[in-house]
Amino acid sequence: MKKHDIKKLLAATMAGAMALSLTACGGSSDKGAEKETVDVTVDSIKLGEDYTDVTADIRMITHRTDIVDTKLAKIAEDFNELYPNVNIEFEAITAYADEFTTRLTTGDWGDICMIPTSVDKNELGTYFTPLGTKDALSELYEGNMLNGSTYGDTVYGLPSMANVGGIVYNKAVFEKAGVTETPKTPEEFLDALQMIKDNTDAIPLYTNFAAGWTMTAWDAYIDGGATGDPDFALEGLVKGKDPFSDRGDGTGPYAVYNTLYEAVSRGLTEDDPTTTDWEGSKGMLNKGEIGCMALGSWCLPQMQQAGDNADDICYMPFPITVDGKQYAPSAPDYNYAVNCNSSADEQIAAMCFIKYIVDESGLAQDEGGLSVVKGAEPPAVLADFDGIGLVVNNAAPAGEETLFNDVNNDSELGVNSSGEIATQIVEAATSGTKTMDELVAEWNAKWAAAQENNGITP
Repeated sequence: MKKHDIKKLLAATMAGAMALSLTACGGSSDKGAEKETVDVTVDSIKLGEDYTDVTADIRMITHRTDIVDTKLAKIAEDFNELYPNVNIEFEAITAYADEFTTRLTTGDWGDICMIPTSVDKNELGTYFTPLGTKDALSELYEGNMLNGSTYGDTVYGLPSMANVGGIVYNKAVFEKAGVTETPKTPEEFLDALQMIKDNTDAIPLYTNFAAGWTMTAWDAYIDGGATGDPDFALEGLVKGKDPFSDRGDGTGPYAVYNTLYEAVSRGLTEDDPTTTDWEGSKGMLNKGEIGCMALGSWCLPQMQQAGDNADDICYMPFPITVDGKQYAPSAPDYNYAVNCNSSADEQIAAMCFIKYIVDESGLAQDEGGLSVVKGAEPPAVLADFDGIGLVVNNAAPAGEETLFNDVNNDSELGVNSSGEIATQIVEAATSGTKTMDELVAEWNAKWAAAQENNGITP
């Protein structure tokens, strides 16, 4: 996609409609019973000028086990040139979402964290320090990227970066197989996988099933990327009737999930999904032993650095076309947040550090994502998305901020959280125990029951 196209598409914002106090904070903590509130907001901080004499020891809990001792350590070192009296300690967690959700209830989670998706918006103020108002922070950052961590008009987290959803692939494998153009429909994609199987020794599509968390990538494609509609996540999925059914035009959630089902059932994935190896898959893709994988754009640097063939690693939109145009979902990755139970100096130091990471470090682009800072250049790895429409889901209106999580949790389908649907697909397609239509009927029934429980009439 052209640079100016990306910037234009990311510029659309949604404003919150409810006011919330900037000093709200509660919950248990290892920081002590006395809670200190601060008047500081991220938008008011001038890095290298304000609070340079603050003294604090802060601990950051992160899911980035792969860069904690390298890139993050270097960022902390550079930050200390501006804030020499702030000591930063990192703790990396592999199974972050599950473990950190548990740790939130104990209060043992440091001063900075990445907000897990299990925290509902109306609970943000229980754990996290307000970083500013949506209106004020939207002057500095892409407003639509702040939606996920905003309740009312208060923002509690800054996105580490924005991911773009697509397929990472080895272009040398595709070329060897005789695939001359990137697929634009599920049928073209499956045909390309078959050509890889017939003409190369590579595994056409590697599911990374055994890792578990990797299966959530498939959920990321089902709304805006598969429909071109930024309102589909709320209106079509949360409130829609039988949203997982076949739309008959190769679009929507069914088209995404059925692509995985067909790939597995046709033998276009690894022989035994229970033996996949996430860390090993990076080198396998780099060497041409794998054709492609379904992952967010964040994976690109890791795949490029896993061997000697970085130039062979490319990224394509998920193969769905809506009325002649392809779209790609774009959404914020984990949001940095500050523990509202930390001391005032710790909160201020933590805010300065996350602002430095987002504004000055260049980490988002280095990791294959889009920076949420207004006017920031997109990474070179997305240069092939020329003409692709980026779709950012619109924010839910006031009063419906938790509706998706409520329905999703009640349905136990784990969309965007557990990868349950994609897991069921791989298991059923591998064993032949259920057809795609049977799976869809089960998902729709569970979703409908959850909608009813939450007062929704599709």
